[in-house]
Amino acid sequence: MTDSTVTSGKHPWYKRHYHKLIRLDDSAHAIALGFSCGFFLGFTPLFGLKTLLSVLLAWMLRCNKIAAVIGVTLHDFILPFVPVLLRIEYIVGYWLLSNPHRMPPQLNANDLRLEQLFHWTTFLTVGGPLMLGSIVVGTPFGLLSYYAARWVVQEFRQKRAAYRQHHPRRESDDTFS
Repeated sequence: MTDSTVTSGKHPWYKRHYHKLIRLDDSAHAIALGFSCGFFLGFTPLFGLKTLLSVLLAWMLRCNKIAAVIGVTLHDFILPFVPVLLRIEYIVGYWLLSNPHRMPPQLNANDLRLEQLFHWTTFLTVGGPLMLGSIVVGTPFGLLSYYAARWVVQEFRQKRAAYRQHHPRRESDDTFS
């Protein structure tokens, strides 16, 4: 399978990005750390800023920025579950910020008005618990994604090295490029 086949649209999106991720020219640690930064930031409710923040965080941590973008974009696969995820993050954040700890009040769709969603007080009352909850929920997934990405990159590189050792590289051979 050539690299042009992978990017030509014959494979699903995740496979194309998987192949891009494992072929990045950087250390396995830098790729995995970049990926985990992006995946972690995918949990935050900062829609429209996640990609920019993942690149900024990857730059600050001196890890792979492309892997960070792939990680935050991969998180979008859970898009159908975002309302449930946001609710869980809000519950966790609300519980942690309330003193004494208590669960948030039940949501009632009849009480919601569109103009309330865009009022700054709503941002303050909902945004704080939501951000804290997204950090708490996203941290274990970010850590797991680091180890998973590092393992995947290392496995690919070991297989590629073994393949190249037993099969001298020819100009037409693109199998493990």
